[in-house]
Parts: sequence; C-alpha cells; structure tokens
Amino acid sequence: MIFREKFKTLNDVFDIFTEKNIFKLISQGHFAALESPISIGKEANIFTAKKGKDRVIVKIYRLNTCDFNKMYDYLKFDPRYSDTRRSRRQVIFTWVQREYRNLLKSREAGVRVPTPIAVFSNILVLEFIGSDEPAPKLKDLIPENLEKFFDEVILNMKKLFKAGIVHGDLSAFNILNFNDKPVFIDMSQSTTTENPRFQEYLLRDVKNVCNHFRKIGLKLDDDEVYGRIVGK
Repeated sequence: MIFREKFKTLNDVFDIFTEKNIFKLISQGHFAALESPISIGKEANIFTAKKGKDRVIVKIYRLNTCDFNKMYDYLKFDPRYSDTRRSRRQVIFTWVQREYRNLLKSREAGVRVPTPIAVFSNILVLEFIGSDEPAPKLKDLIPENLEKFFDEVILNMKKLFKAGIVHGDLSAFNILNFNDKPVFIDMSQSTTTENPRFQEYLLRDVKNVCNHFRKIGLKLDDDEVYGRIVGK
C-alpha cells in the first residue's frame, strides 16, 4: 500500500490494521493524505495531514512496540478506566480514548490544548497548532516574555486542576510555544483528582516546569507555585 511504501522506514507503524484505520478516517473526511512525520517515538508516531486547504495532526499509537504494561499501570489508578482488562489492544485503545477525552475536558475548562477531532482504535486526529510549520516545543524556543509565559502555564495548570484534571507528564517537551503562548499537548497520561496518586503527578509536573524555567532565567519556589495551582 502507498502508506507502507512511503513510510516503510518508520518502524512498522503502518501495519495492515493501522492502514485500514487510516483509510477509514480518510473515508470519513477527517483528512485527505498524510504528510511528513513530526516525531517518531516509542509510543506513537505523529504526522501532519492535509484536509482541504488546512492541516491536521494525526497521532498513531504503535501497536507492537507500545509499553502497554506501563500504560496499564497508569490506567488502573484512574477511576474512569480501572476496569480495563490487561490486554495489549484494549489497553492501547483505551489509552487513545483517554487522551481524546482529556483534551475535550481540558478545552471545556478553557485550557489551551489542541482540539481533538476524531479517534479510532489506535489513531487520534487533532487540530494543527502552528502557522506554516508546527509550533515548536517550549524546550526548543525560549519565550520572549518569560514571566508572562510562565504565568500562563501556571494559569492553565490551575484551570486543569479546577476541572479535576492533572496533566501527569508536563514539561518543556509537552508544552508548545505558539505565538509566545503555551499550548499543552500529550495528555494521554492525564488523570483525575480522584486518582489516589494525583498529588504525586501534580508535584512532578510543578517540579519539571519550574526546573525548566529556572534554567532559562526565573527564580521560582516549587511550593509557592504548587500553592498557586491548588489554591482558590
């Protein structure tokens, strides 16, 4: 098939099952053709795709090499998915559905995240964030106004918390810098504050974010920042 031929070097992401899912999403009008890969990861491969004059992001979770045991360890503590069976495909499909659901809830809370467009088995279609090229990650582009950008990151974390969500994997790798404003991405690990481990995840998010901004020039106290997020 054309996708396998064009991207055959991408670690078998395009198995027959995935190819069928891609064509299903194309037939439903979610996009017309895949373009270039943005990133090739252990968990998922991310592509831009054409949709008329616009573009979308297509995130394809890799069925054969995903660490589904690690995914399951996260899911079993999330009350929404605690009854998930420890089956590779069910865990991966649930993981993708979870990211879609987390993004929807985040947008409802006013958090700057990509709009989720469609989800099907191991594939997630998302709003394209960027202009001609995808927006860079925070790790790759220092904001012009550090304090303002940091304050907006914390405001978005606070909005998430008020909506009962913790990102769970927030860092300079999972925040885009688009027009000097933050956009949170990669929310498959995000969980609810009903999760008994939510505080552990939130503290880790705070530490990762503060460590990055300290490296690029801000003086921050983790405890004070945590208080800003969970306070009224």
